[in-house]
Parts: sequence; structure tokens; C-alpha cells
Amino acid sequence: MKDKTFLIENGVDIDKALELFGDMDLYNQTLQDFLKEVEPRLDRIKNYKEISDMADYAIEVHALKSDSKYFGFTKLADFAYNHELESKKNNMFYVIDHYEELVNEANRILALVQTYLGEDVTVTPATPPTDEIVLNDKTILIVDDSNVTRGFVQKIFHQEYNCLVALDGKEAIEIISNDSDDKIVAVLLDLNMPGLSGFDVLDYFKSNQLFSKIPVSIITSDYSKETRDKVFSYGVVDILVKPFNERDLKQVLDKTIYFNDQLS
Repeated sequence: MKDKTFLIENGVDIDKALELFGDMDLYNQTLQDFLKEVEPRLDRIKNYKEISDMADYAIEVHALKSDSKYFGFTKLADFAYNHELESKKNNMFYVIDHYEELVNEANRILALVQTYLGEDVTVTPATPPTDEIVLNDKTILIVDDSNVTRGFVQKIFHQEYNCLVALDGKEAIEIISNDSDDKIVAVLLDLNMPGLSGFDVLDYFKSNQLFSKIPVSIITSDYSKETRDKVFSYGVVDILVKPFNERDLKQVLDKTIYFNDQLS
């Protein structure tokens, strides 16, 4: 199908989405990543609700909100944002009362995406094909629990850099600690992740004096003054606010890579 009029008629803000993706080809490619991720994310949201784990529930609905904003799923993003706010307040009453509303809209979007992409669509993995040529041996590490964000960044840079990915802070620290050849020239780090958060990674960098070896820039939707002050106190290079577009992403990575070159 892939008729954007179908999306618009069903409430998708395509114009807003294309501010990020630039064209429908990249939108469609990355939409497959969303389709791959949304069902297991909804399962996790359900599980955290049932065990009253509001901390991890907030992280998952935050990610659902961010991904929904990328693709112009405004209503779902608004529902997820409300759940994020209330779960951070440990307001189980709100979560329970409005859970069905959130899930129904998520399922509507899921059906919408499946129809738009076609019944016979095969969901492609976020990792680019291994036979594509990388122009240099520099490696960037993308740390984010969102498959959509990781996939988007990889699609932009996989022909220029080796792209490693980590789903959480624990994986990021393991990758960094094994980087004996100093191949990693920059880290793009999300803050709000389950398990070890982005701040845990920053603490690891600080305690091991790694900021002088590997520059870090933050990718996050939390741009509060408190967060900015805390982040920059570590010595990170820059903050990129979600949702971001290809131009801004390239600018921040170039700035981060340049910082690395200055350290060399």
C-alpha cells in the first residue's frame, strides 16, 4: 500500500514526521523498526503494570512516547506522555484507569502500520547488511533502549562508521571496557533506560577517567534545566533533544568526533 494519504486520513502527522526523516523512503524503512518493537514493548508495559513496577513502566511508556512522536502518532504520544508523568508520581490509580485507553490506541496504530506497509511485509533488522562498505574503521557506539532510535542512527551513519549498539547501560559499559584498540571515537547516549541508566554510564566514565579518551554526547527527550546542568557537569560534548532530524544528528556527531580529534 504505502499511500501516505491513508496515514493522514487516520490522524498521522506526516508533515511533522518528515521534519525528522526527510523523505518517505527513510520513514517507511524506519517504520518497520517500529513495527518490530511495539508489540514486545506493549508486553513489557503490561507486565510492569501488573507487578506495580512504576519505575520501569515509566521508562517503557517514555520510549513509546518518543517513538510515536517520531512517526507522527500524536494521539498515542500524548497518551504515553500522560502515563509517563503519572507513573513517575507512582499514581497506580491513573495507570489502571487509563491503561485500556493507551493499549487500544497502540493497537490501532499497530493495525494501521501493518495495513500501510502491507500484509506481506518482512520486518528488516536494525543492523545494516554486512556487505556494505564502511569508509573508515572508526566506530561509534549508540546506546538507547529504543530500536527505532538505534535503527535510525545506524541507517544514517552505517556507510561512514562502524556502528555498535547497546540496549542499556550495562551493555554499553561492557562494550566500552572491551574497546582495547581504542576504536570507539564517540558515544551517543540515551539517559532514560531500564537497568543501568545513561547516568550510570556517565558515572562509569567519570570514575575511570574515560571522558579524555572517548567523547560522549547525549540523546534524550528530557531537556529540563536540572538534567542539562547535571549532564554537562560530567563534561559531555553536547545534548541532542528527541525527536531529532538527520541534519541535527550529523551536526552533533561531527562536533563529538571533532572533540575526539582534539583530544588525540
